[in-house]
Amino acid sequence: MYFTAPRNDENPTVRPLARAPEADPAFRADVLRGLAQTQKAVPARWFYDMRGSQLFEAITQVPEYYPTRTETALLQAHCPAVAERIGSDATVVEFGSGSSIKTRILLKSMPRATYVPIDICGEFLDEACAALQGLFPALRIVPVEANFMNPVHLPLRQDGEARSMLGFFPGSTIGNLTPEAAVDLLRSMRETLGTNAHLLIGIDRVKDPQRLTAAYDDAQGVTALFNLNLLQRINRELGGSIPVGEFRHVSRWNPLASRVEMHLEARRAIRFEVDGQPFRMEGGETIHTENCHKYRPGEMRVLLAASGWRELEHWTDSQGDFSLILAKADGARQEP
Repeated sequence: MYFTAPRNDENPTVRPLARAPEADPAFRADVLRGLAQTQKAVPARWFYDMRGSQLFEAITQVPEYYPTRTETALLQAHCPAVAERIGSDATVVEFGSGSSIKTRILLKSMPRATYVPIDICGEFLDEACAALQGLFPALRIVPVEANFMNPVHLPLRQDGEARSMLGFFPGSTIGNLTPEAAVDLLRSMRETLGTNAHLLIGIDRVKDPQRLTAAYDDAQGVTALFNLNLLQRINRELGGSIPVGEFRHVSRWNPLASRVEMHLEARRAIRFEVDGQPFRMEGGETIHTENCHKYRPGEMRVLLAASGWRELEHWTDSQGDFSLILAKADGARQEP
């Protein structure tokens, strides 16, 4: 499945844009390293500039994208039980908070919570926090602009009263990582939250490949725009001359790795520059931009156990499409 961007046959060569002085050095390094590989690739975390974050929120509303609807229903059904177990005054730390839409469901069950959203896009983070504060005027919000792939220092006030820590990681974002990298991230979250913390995580399940690929290649082309926006960001921030119109979005199922893959495929042989460095691609060659791994319930338990978390509750919908799991940092005494 693919989506083709508008062509510009009259002027196929795009002039490099002036490199933005505030370009993230890690973004530059990842892009230049990734484009130099035999299988070109750019990490999915760089999708989320302001425009990319907005497009992802639009993706969650398209008919084909079942994960958001299914997980939302699970949260509505089970967040009261989460709050009862952990306490309504816990500190909720959301990793990759985005618009914090799903967080509202959780916070309704935890009216005295402190909310710590962590996101890589500061501008989008500010907008989301302002909207959330309007809905929950008494809520204490402590936003943190950071890359949550590494342990994050939480700037929380030490008020003398030990609060429970609840990590929140919805949307099956864990599926963007290889299983090995997912274990590393979950270990990092455990370090960020502490040894007595809980984690509420959403994980997508293996199912019919046609449903899976359609979820990442919607008929409206929103996911395609999201994918192609990465090239526009490279041009804008890294002085790139990538002819965006000569790429198309591709969604494919990789059965051996149990994942949906997103690629940007060149429609013809092209040459371009990024940050002054030349690159070339043949027609049909791709830039691998995202993996969306899908798991079976037993595999989820192994993933959590390998990273120091112990499953306490495992909820799913009537069709078995999606899992919502409450886990606890292993080694802490489990409540009866």
